[in-house]
Amino acid sequence: MKQRLIVLMAAVVTVLVPTAANAVSRDSGPVAATTCATVPVSAPSGTKVESVKAVANAGGTVTFPAAPPLHPDKETLTDVPAWCDFTVAVSHPGANDHVNIRVSLPQDTKKWNGRFQATGGSAYLAGDLSGAPLAGAVKAGYVAAATDAGVGANPLDVSGWALTPAGKIDTPLLKNFASRSLHDMAVIGKDVAKGFYGRSVSYAYWNGCSTGGRQGYEEAQDYPADFDGILAKAPAINWDRFAVATLWSQAVFNEEKVAPTQCELAAFNTAAVKACDTLDGVKDGIIDAPQECHWDARRLVGAKVVCDGKKITISHATADAVRKIWAGPVSSSGRKLWYGPNKGASLAALAAPGAPFFVADSWVKYFVTQNPSLDTTKLTYKSFEEIFRSSQKRFNDIIGTDDPNLSAFAKAGGKLLSGVNSSRAPRIRLRTVSPVAANSRPARSAKPSAPIVVNASCAIRSCIRASARRFSRRSHSP
Repeated sequence: MKQRLIVLMAAVVTVLVPTAANAVSRDSGPVAATTCATVPVSAPSGTKVESVKAVANAGGTVTFPAAPPLHPDKETLTDVPAWCDFTVAVSHPGANDHVNIRVSLPQDTKKWNGRFQATGGSAYLAGDLSGAPLAGAVKAGYVAAATDAGVGANPLDVSGWALTPAGKIDTPLLKNFASRSLHDMAVIGKDVAKGFYGRSVSYAYWNGCSTGGRQGYEEAQDYPADFDGILAKAPAINWDRFAVATLWSQAVFNEEKVAPTQCELAAFNTAAVKACDTLDGVKDGIIDAPQECHWDARRLVGAKVVCDGKKITISHATADAVRKIWAGPVSSSGRKLWYGPNKGASLAALAAPGAPFFVADSWVKYFVTQNPSLDTTKLTYKSFEEIFRSSQKRFNDIIGTDDPNLSAFAKAGGKLLSGVNSSRAPRIRLRTVSPVAANSRPARSAKPSAPIVVNASCAIRSCIRASARRFSRRSHSP
């Protein structure tokens, strides 16, 4: 039986919306910027360097303005050393693509810790070329890099790149987003650092969450020599399945003819937490052993809840819908297809009647069906199963990112940390993922295996910031 790497989708996906470069304000203080000169750049085989540009940036205080709704607050970094931004434009012959890779380096070689940090993306954003992650990494002493994979800078909208003018999937761009551009960034980023400082990087790290977490796993699986260490938080692996599975709630609401409010759905979670909180031996308002929580949503039938000043009685239909959502999608024969949200996790993003989760909505519309006008709130159990199986069959090899054989990465000396950042728990819980033996990749199994990480939730804006802080604290050790 195939033992796939399984991670449940983050309850809330971290999305970093990049701000325009000319919108960033800087107070250089006593540090003045110096001229940054371009250096020769080498790219992997099959990748062509189109241009290299270098821009000097004054150090001091750097402010990134708010970009609502996902960046409601401005972010200010202080004591950032003067740095140089290299923008390397590349393409792939026959792909008709244009990819930008940003590499940011401290201008003073004494400010460089000898290390390279590649930063990941969020949702449909391959990487943030103009936001705080690069500047934050530079402040911590790193050479930092990000790539747009040729798909632009909008994490929410794929309409500009997913399909060709003929309505077909733009396979080269999907390949860029899934894997190719990550390797390009690793090779080019380290090469720019060597050309700029005259010496090779000592250690190379990956730092990402959600989409960025999946990207980290992709690097470990297919390009094991690229990084010495990978921090892959709330990794969105098994993309071909979870990106459909998170639409299961819409099929349930449609088939069961119910549209519960978030207030009603929250009542189910409140009751579940009350029943299962202490299963792990700790009373902390969190179900930390969700696989052991067998509380049935139907036990809430008849209960009265007050929502917006109105008293609502929980119906059998609503309770049964919640039970099915928690259980996860099943086939017409009752066979389990994937996992549902954990009891106790907010359903606001993954189970809102009439408001499908945007990552899943776009995936099904543009990639699985190539039908942008599809209304995923009208999915039935039958159409859901067809779409789920189609996505798995056609896209697992491209973006599934679930090969458990990390022996090549281990042999190269790599270390991978994977975990979750809970919106309810302030601590970051990380787990080391151990490689399996070589040549042990088993055949595909129709039955999903038990998840490696459960209770995956990633609060907006916290994922990469927390990762950056973790790297900053460890900037003086391998």
